[in-house]
Amino acid sequence: MSRGPENLVLRALRDIRADVAETKTELKSEMRSLRAYVASDILTVNAKIDATRKELSDQIMGLRRAVVDYHSVVIGHGVLISEPEARLRRVEQHLNLAAGDAH
Repeated sequence: MSRGPENLVLRALRDIRADVAETKTELKSEMRSLRAYVASDILTVNAKIDATRKELSDQIMGLRRAVVDYHSVVIGHGVLISEPEARLRRVEQHLNLAAGDAH
């Protein structure tokens, strides 16, 4: 009669072992899926970061170009305005005229 309860305990332990093995397999599968999702999300985030960096870099380059163009225009106009003034001063000096007398 002692074999009956031992068989029940062994059967219960085997069932538990099978359930644990099945749960372990399911958990491994879910962990693999989770790793794949996380890796995919990381790649997506990295791609967005790279795109944002490129966009910011392009904007900075555009701003630099605009500043250089602006300075070129301003300096260009400044040279055009200053050249006649410098010539006028040289003429005034050559003719021994005071700056206020010439106007």
